[in-house]
Amino acid sequence: MFGSSIYLRGRDAFTGGSPQAVYEELWQRGRKSRVRNRAILAGLTLLSCGALVHAVFGVVMAVVVAAADAYFHWHGYNASSVWRRGLRGDERMARLLRRTLERRGHRVLYARTVPGHGGADQLVVGPGGLWLLHNDAWHPETEIGAHGGRLFVDGRTKTRMVRDLAETAATAGALIAERSGIEVKVVPVLVVHGGKVRKAPFRADSILFAPPLKTVRWILGNPVADYTPEDVETIARAAVHALPIGGRTMTAA
Repeated sequence: MFGSSIYLRGRDAFTGGSPQAVYEELWQRGRKSRVRNRAILAGLTLLSCGALVHAVFGVVMAVVVAAADAYFHWHGYNASSVWRRGLRGDERMARLLRRTLERRGHRVLYARTVPGHGGADQLVVGPGGLWLLHNDAWHPETEIGAHGGRLFVDGRTKTRMVRDLAETAATAGALIAERSGIEVKVVPVLVVHGGKVRKAPFRADSILFAPPLKTVRWILGNPVADYTPEDVETIARAAVHALPIGGRTMTAA
């Protein structure tokens, strides 16, 4: 069950002994314990509510408590689904952007290359500014937060990661501004899939950190520029040419 898969070759998450495989095994082992505890909670609720109010009320509350407990554990397990599959979350974020921001008139570029810095998962261009999104999935117990304006992951700083993302966004902004003739600033965003994100969204080391849905809400509610629809189209076209796909360069028509 936890060995390598012929359908997912090369993905470390499906190799025996990987953190994902160990997490999955421990989750399965804990199933009986979760069911037992849920039954105890429901039974205690049934007895107490039935004695204090009414038998029917006790049954209803017991069902509610059992359902709430089941949802609580399922939600935590489901939140780690991207990480458990050995993915970063860029595909899930892309689907969310198509269903939200693109329907509100934003332009989104996917899987672009910033020369000299590597890939950018998504670049969002809208009336409120430009955002460069990088996706990362984390173990569900990973603590992610800011202290003194700096990022800490499980108590350790991630200097190189935040520096690379900030520099990628700055380079993308300079290239787009040169092509479009419009002054732009690209805001770097690290979209966090899984983990325990404290007080999200938050800023640290000049980068915004937030789960997927809160990232979308932040972009809509916190504009950093005021572009007309014509500006948005001009900037998007410039970004298409300045940030190639897979290292391929494009020339203006």
